[in-house]
Amino acid sequence: MHTQYEIGIVGSGNAAEGIVHGLLRNSVLLDDRIIAADPNEARRSAFRERFNITVTDDNRHLVKESYILLLAVKPQNHRDVLANVRDLVREDHVIVSIMAGVSTKSIEDQLDHIKARVVRVMPNLPMHVGAGMAGVHPGQYAQEADLLRAQRIFDAGGKSMHIEEEPLMDAVTAVSGSGPAYFYFFTEAVIEAGRRAGLSEQQASLLAKQSCLGAAKMMIETNDTPETLRRKVMSPGGTTEAAVDSFKKNKVFEHLVEAALAAFERSRQLGS
Repeated sequence: MHTQYEIGIVGSGNAAEGIVHGLLRNSVLLDDRIIAADPNEARRSAFRERFNITVTDDNRHLVKESYILLLAVKPQNHRDVLANVRDLVREDHVIVSIMAGVSTKSIEDQLDHIKARVVRVMPNLPMHVGAGMAGVHPGQYAQEADLLRAQRIFDAGGKSMHIEEEPLMDAVTAVSGSGPAYFYFFTEAVIEAGRRAGLSEQQASLLAKQSCLGAAKMMIETNDTPETLRRKVMSPGGTTEAAVDSFKKNKVFEHLVEAALAAFERSRQLGS
């Protein structure tokens, strides 16, 4: 069936903004092939002005006129959203969900009048700057081409990884979906330490942010493990060893592991 739009995005929050930015920046789609829906006028205006795409407050119009349906609403709201458009969802639709914790089976069950072709994705915020990471899992009715289409969307904002076992999508959420927030939180702490040691806010912020960037590039480009690189920074009796000893004394490693596992458990709860 011919549709006016290649992709219709239901929900115009931060994640959707990053997705559209990647698609347009890398010329994966032209702006006239994307439509976004949101009940909030301010969000619709922001998308229209920034991206020059069509916007609407009518999810039913979006579903009728789009081939790929990208669900970017809060997990708690998705049942109401799907109930509103259920009768319009067709067998030829590809349904891409970025809703944390919501399984492909849950969406398939709500659209049981067809064999819904669902692909579940967990992206993260750095896709706004082309450095995102997304885990991608196809549902039971999704075709190979559907998986590739979904990966093409998220590769435009960074990288994607095919996750074969769906329960692992909750682990993806904990590691990369929520992961950037852990690093931001850590950076906040390092900046505060710099301030307490006498640096200005601007000095501490630049030093901490550039150090994070450099550390990330070294992990990716050298292919060394984080542990190997950490040991390269440390020297016996030096400043780094003093910091790491403090981390160990205060069980920072264990606390960080517990925090990521808390995100994992919350993702599982959202899907139950």
